[in-house]
Amino acid sequence: MAYQYVNKQEALLAKVKGKTGKISDKTHEEHLKLYTGYVNKTNAILKEIEELQKTLDPANAAQANQIFSATRSLKVEYSFALGGVINHEIYFNVLGGKGGPPTGKVAALIEKSFGSYDLFKKDLKATGISARGWAWTVYNPDTGLLFNHLGDAQNSYLVWGAKPILALDTYEHAYYADFFTARGGYIDEFLNVIDWDAVNGYLA
Repeated sequence: MAYQYVNKQEALLAKVKGKTGKISDKTHEEHLKLYTGYVNKTNAILKEIEELQKTLDPANAAQANQIFSATRSLKVEYSFALGGVINHEIYFNVLGGKGGPPTGKVAALIEKSFGSYDLFKKDLKATGISARGWAWTVYNPDTGLLFNHLGDAQNSYLVWGAKPILALDTYEHAYYADFFTARGGYIDEFLNVIDWDAVNGYLA
């Protein structure tokens, strides 16, 4: 039986409701409807992959081909849909805190990786403004450092082995109703309501 991802919409909304300043609850409610769509589509694709595997023939170009095939289509879109699940779960999990300077393990890593919290904030904000979809603060076990990566879609520019500990959604649906085109203002508010305990939890 294909694995089925659990929809955490209610828990994620409860985590942030009334706790994110100028990022409104209404924005979160609408945003989480998109998250639910990603959960549903991820589960549907997994079921289709399971059905395809029952009759899969790698010699059949309709089933396996790099230009267009059932396997290619399902697995490319699966990465996009599952990225939408994982990215949003990290995003909502790290919201709803007191913001301000970080505490715990992440504080030491930010100092080591960026030199100061202020430099980290500037780099994350610049990354978020430059991204077309996402910015992630990622821990790289090979370097022992943090790095702010950007993504233009749910599944773009990911780095193997690196662990996202903070996700910043920069698609317009995450902020437009509250900030219109002022993405920088939205990112400033995001930084004001980070839950550093949750961020540290991703480093555990």
